[in-house]
Amino acid sequence: MVSSRGPRRPAQERPDRAEEGRMTLETIAAELRAAEAGGRTIAPLRDRLSTGAEAYAVQQINTTHRLAAGGRLVGRKVGLTNPVVQRQLGVDQPDYGMLFADMEVMHDAEIAWNPGAQFKVEAEIAFIVGRELTAADLSMAELIRGIDCAVPAIEIVGSRIANWDIRFVDTVADNGSSAFFTLGPFPRRLETLDLLGCAMRMEGTDGTLSEGRGDACFGSPLNAALWLARGMARVGYPLAPGDVLLSGALGPMLTATPGSRYVARIEGLGEAAVRFGAARG
Repeated sequence: MVSSRGPRRPAQERPDRAEEGRMTLETIAAELRAAEAGGRTIAPLRDRLSTGAEAYAVQQINTTHRLAAGGRLVGRKVGLTNPVVQRQLGVDQPDYGMLFADMEVMHDAEIAWNPGAQFKVEAEIAFIVGRELTAADLSMAELIRGIDCAVPAIEIVGSRIANWDIRFVDTVADNGSSAFFTLGPFPRRLETLDLLGCAMRMEGTDGTLSEGRGDACFGSPLNAALWLARGMARVGYPLAPGDVLLSGALGPMLTATPGSRYVARIEGLGEAAVRFGAARG
């Protein structure tokens, strides 16, 4: 008797859902690479990414692709640590991304204006790692012992997602919405700093202003650094001596405008600055 449900499909003809899922993630990763290379944006990804794990898988695909093409990791970033920034972007938890050597911009250097990059800037404290941080259960004491110094920093964020219409999976897949970073020329030892009470003020020549302080970043920039260091150890990218650890925003992001200069001053650390070139045409 033939089943009323029709003949059973041979096993070899059934779609492999795991393979289909992998190909979907590969396609999304390729779309993000093409958008970045072409200076354009794409539609939000959240309708095709169900979980944070899938979004991090897309990020990993592009990390592997960049390393295979000769890219060199020089640090990591933790993002979405500031409640104000979380509210700005409609997310409710931190994320991480990778920092490559070609993402670093010298202090007060100019970045060519790219309207498709949708640049924003945020002031942060960067920690320079002095020892390997390889333990997934790293303690705060081990983290402090493993940090060589701190410097003021500006992260230049950019989104490949049109109109910054992002949710958690969109920014995670897009390498934490990262573009560039710059470090200020004032390294300081941790014991000389008030990482909680340090005031931050960032101004742009376009008249924009952001203010904050150290404890706006996850309660403490060291809390954010510990979260990131532990996470990097778990996923196989532990922080090494000389790596940069961007610990997250001390205040609201500012939308960058062409031809403007942004200076972030952090109490006890000095300043970091970056400029943007004029719009073409």
